[in-house]
Amino acid sequence: MLPAGKVLAFAAQGERRCLGVRRAAGRIVCPYGAVLDGASAKDQCARCARLDRSRSVAADTMADDPRPYGVYLAYFGPGLIKVGITAVERGPARLVEQGAVAYAWLGRGPLMAARRAEALLGSALAVPDRFGKATKRAARGALPPVPERAAELAQLHGAARRLPGWPETLQPVEFACADHTELFGLDRIPGEVAELGGMTSGMEIVGEVLTGVGPDVYLRLVGEGEEAAGGAGAGRGAVTGVAGGTSLGGATDRAGVESGTGASSRAGGVVAVMDARVLSGWVLGAAVGRVTTAPVRAVGSGMREGEEEKGRQEGLF
Repeated sequence: MLPAGKVLAFAAQGERRCLGVRRAAGRIVCPYGAVLDGASAKDQCARCARLDRSRSVAADTMADDPRPYGVYLAYFGPGLIKVGITAVERGPARLVEQGAVAYAWLGRGPLMAARRAEALLGSALAVPDRFGKATKRAARGALPPVPERAAELAQLHGAARRLPGWPETLQPVEFACADHTELFGLDRIPGEVAELGGMTSGMEIVGEVLTGVGPDVYLRLVGEGEEAAGGAGAGRGAVTGVAGGTSLGGATDRAGVESGTGASSRAGGVVAVMDARVLSGWVLGAAVGRVTTAPVRAVGSGMREGEEEKGRQEGLF
């Protein structure tokens, strides 16, 4: 768990390895011992990922799943509402994992009926099935009041329910907006936020947790001559072990913030967001130093070409 105020001081050790294939009982170790890119959010090599997708609801290769599914509308910011499905037994866990600011259920029923409703909203109302990481992060800095979020969700919920072709076996759900402002601590995210880049062996992250939104963790980084509350030296607030799934760029000087002109500044007091999924597959040990040495860059300066489009879900219908 990464509660607000927790001090982290850890280092990446060795090589980042593929976490293998996910199965109901856990994971099967990657038989290839594949080494992963330190900057990628993916925790599997291509071959293990293909095996996972051979039996996956998301990849439409598990159409015989007998569990009931819920169709939801997830709100990430003004004009940013997506449609999705999740197993009813998981409740709102999927919405939390994605970092949805607010959400509402549309209906519940068999998997194929839920898939048809998802496809119907996409074709008839142009509702997308995902948004990229950069889009979600940018929207958190300019969120409207809760009533406005709920009103936007309610409007789309009503439009969706009025569509012809709604699957008969999908039971409609009355509109009710659930908001994650308090859960995520959205009021603790400042207006100016940098980004932590990918790790390589020996790089260290030292800072204090402000909050977490889905896979994103917001940290107040420690720079030269500073110390996080409670002490950020090795062994104090340190993280050790092998990083698995955590829910919650260019090289720079030690904890410097990369800018378009190449100028950098110390990261003391800088708030940066880290996609915790980039830690999966690393062995994490206690930090040796007292400052962040992982690359820190201005928001949007390190986006890889095509990153926002990778993994777009194929339509089944």
